[in-house]
Amino acid sequence: MTTFASSLKKEIARVARKELREELDALRKASASHRSEIAALKRQVRELQVALRQTSRRADKALHTVAPDAPAEAPQRGRRAVFSAERLKAQRERLGLTQKEMAAYLGTSTLSVWKWETGQVTPRARFLPAILALRSQGKREVLRQLASSGGGAAG
Repeated sequence: MTTFASSLKKEIARVARKELREELDALRKASASHRSEIAALKRQVRELQVALRQTSRRADKALHTVAPDAPAEAPQRGRRAVFSAERLKAQRERLGLTQKEMAAYLGTSTLSVWKWETGQVTPRARFLPAILALRSQGKREVLRQLASSGGGAAG
């Protein structure tokens, strides 16, 4: 009976190898297709990152240029003015304005001012001259302008 048992074991092993070979081939094919898809996705992500960097650079350049309808000023020498969320908030607090009053002064919404201050978004180019002009203005001057335009500032 030992020859029968060993023959049976050998036959079972042979059939099992045959079955596994077919399934492994299918898995290998699937794995190869997944690897090629992953490689294609990685290439696509790299291309999108490059495009994002280029777009970001273009947006930064556009952000730092003065709006065409802004009053012409003498060309400035030295460092270029850059928007900063922290500086905007500090400037608003220095002037003693609420976000609502700041929005009225700049001609935008309160939500925009909040988003600018939290750094979620940067202001459009048309708002930058007014924001940068705030640096040179005092609290009384800003409150006077708000009161004359009906901005509702208590002064």
